[in-house]
Amino acid sequence: MKRILIISPYFPPSNAADMQRIRMSLPYFKQNGWQADVVVVDEQYSEMVKDDLLLLSIPADVTIYKVNALSKKITAKVGLGSLALRSMWSYLKTVNKLLKEKKYDLIYFSTTQFPITILGPYWKTKFNIPYVIDMQDPWHSDYYKSKPKSEQPAKYWFSYRLNKYMEPIALKKVDGLISVSESYIDDLKERYPVIKNIPSATIPFGAFDIDLKIASDNISGFVSILQPGFKNIVYVGRGGADMHQALNITFTALKKCIDTNQGASKKIRLYFIGTSYAPAGYGKQTIAPLARHYGLENHVVEYTDRISYYHTLNVLQHADALFIPGSDDPAYTASKIYPYILTGKPLLALFHINSPALEVLKEYEAPFAYAYNSDNEVLENICTFFSAIADGDLLQTTYNPTAIKKYSAENMALRQCKLFNSVITQ
Repeated sequence: MKRILIISPYFPPSNAADMQRIRMSLPYFKQNGWQADVVVVDEQYSEMVKDDLLLLSIPADVTIYKVNALSKKITAKVGLGSLALRSMWSYLKTVNKLLKEKKYDLIYFSTTQFPITILGPYWKTKFNIPYVIDMQDPWHSDYYKSKPKSEQPAKYWFSYRLNKYMEPIALKKVDGLISVSESYIDDLKERYPVIKNIPSATIPFGAFDIDLKIASDNISGFVSILQPGFKNIVYVGRGGADMHQALNITFTALKKCIDTNQGASKKIRLYFIGTSYAPAGYGKQTIAPLARHYGLENHVVEYTDRISYYHTLNVLQHADALFIPGSDDPAYTASKIYPYILTGKPLLALFHINSPALEVLKEYEAPFAYAYNSDNEVLENICTFFSAIADGDLLQTTYNPTAIKKYSAENMALRQCKLFNSVITQ
């Protein structure tokens, strides 16, 4: 049995998107020949929403090591809030000790807390252990450089320069790459020719059906969000100006549907839940103002506060239909596709024409997945979707079972393990 040491600063019970790959893969690593240990940051140092139910999906035979981090109350005074930077020293000490005491075949960074990956070259040199990085998002990117300041992330000037400096430290010596988007890998190999021939794989997040059962079994613990008596269409996830192109088309179609369909006018409610990463009560709405522009304030509801993972699944299970708006970034692919599909609910999805998400949805045979544009056919199709929901004509959707199996968490874990095997045998 080969041994892998996984670096994932966020981990259950912290409800962070970037730990989901590891959480959903851990039950399947061992059957593919890899025994995993995970080094995480103690959840007391995370400001993420906590969801203790996430712990129910972690196999009992996986050893979890917790490291400390500097208090954000202290580091925020000098502008440093990153969990990776706050935990760097503790990671260095803890993992050094582990690598001296145990034999590992591979180190696997799976996180969007990318600064922590600069420890990979150090451990590779000191302990002769290869490492793999999971690029769930771009690290150093020019995407926001031309955007107005109002659309740039907080402290963008500092983070842009820090990322530009740190990324080559970690990437130039990496032994393998995994990413949710092929374009992320292509960009990195073009930027750093020295890694052109290392093993790499484009592996999306998987569909983890165990989660739906956990959500169903714990339904009594969730507060109801959706309004009874309406046809509730739900999106749970971040908002942002980069989604406005998709939303402009959606709201244009919804407005047309409401103006021409009395049933839709009275019944349709479109929910956007958890749209901000800010602490509860401090989030800035990015969807509701656009909805008001279209005169849809009585039909579009935005809650900026994030909810727990299983509360999210519970809301999806009780919705009449689901919605995913894509980013204007062509490389963007939404990992939430997979749990949405598992609910069997009708799904409306709009993505950039070059987004890999569209190809995935095509494999699922999702009938209401479109590249967003303003031509009449797409508008009519979206309007038809809303009318069908309002009239009760769309209740369940049957998705392609071959795609469901292909994109299962179990199969995604198998593909990761194949990449691991390639790295240690090259």
